[in-house]
Amino acid sequence: MVKEALDALRAALPSGVELVAVSKFHPVSRLMEAYDAGQRIFAESRPQELAVKVPQMPADVQWHFIGHLQTNKLKMVLPYVDLVQSVDSLHLLEAINAWGKANGKVVNVLLELHLGAEDTKQGFTEDEICCLVREEGVLSPTVASRPLPSSMGPSHQFEGALPPIIPRGSRTISPSDPSSAVRSDERMSVPSCHSEQSEESFLTNVNIIGLMGMATNTEDMAVVERDFERIERLFLQLQAVNPSITELSIGMSGDWPVAVRHHATMVRIGTDIFGPREY
Repeated sequence: MVKEALDALRAALPSGVELVAVSKFHPVSRLMEAYDAGQRIFAESRPQELAVKVPQMPADVQWHFIGHLQTNKLKMVLPYVDLVQSVDSLHLLEAINAWGKANGKVVNVLLELHLGAEDTKQGFTEDEICCLVREEGVLSPTVASRPLPSSMGPSHQFEGALPPIIPRGSRTISPSDPSSAVRSDERMSVPSCHSEQSEESFLTNVNIIGLMGMATNTEDMAVVERDFERIERLFLQLQAVNPSITELSIGMSGDWPVAVRHHATMVRIGTDIFGPREY
């Protein structure tokens, strides 16, 4: 059943969209079924569960962490993962950087945008992400010492129409290209968060490569579509000024086809592969 589900998903997903198998709450035996069917990227959301599964799985598995990560659990996660998808605060970003410095590792991360309507969801606002992602790909020391533009609550909607869709296969946008999907007058006006006296990065051991988001938990696909349009717009505009922003992780078992229409480069699918979770 797992192999059939994976084969069907791979056939349906466009080229360039990575399938991340969300394996949380599923036993290693089910993960091995997926592995034997060719799946290599798995995602967990609980540090304890990840730490138990890693030594039981083959060494070539790529692990992603997708849950809320507490700073006191970093040592249970960061030695094993290729990507932390769910970085939802500056405090966590700084803690990951400190761990990376102490352990000689640069940690790949996605910044989580607070997308859904639920107050319980974690994440940055659009303004906060704009302050962190700089055109040069460096992050300013002053970000650490000044208040970010807004509280960690639901983000505002961008005004204006979405930019045209980029043909798939082009993962970056050239700001100087007149045929670019984001015209010069539509590009992000990135808030200034840096000191004129210092351009030195204070997050030397963190590599921000994109955005992650979860749509509102609803069966109304129009609401989901609006959520994904919102993060797509931010993704494309950031990518226009910072080509290191290459990954957009949106879409799960119930809404991944909508996510693919909005430039998802990763979809996180669990139930459609493994069936109902075994809590």
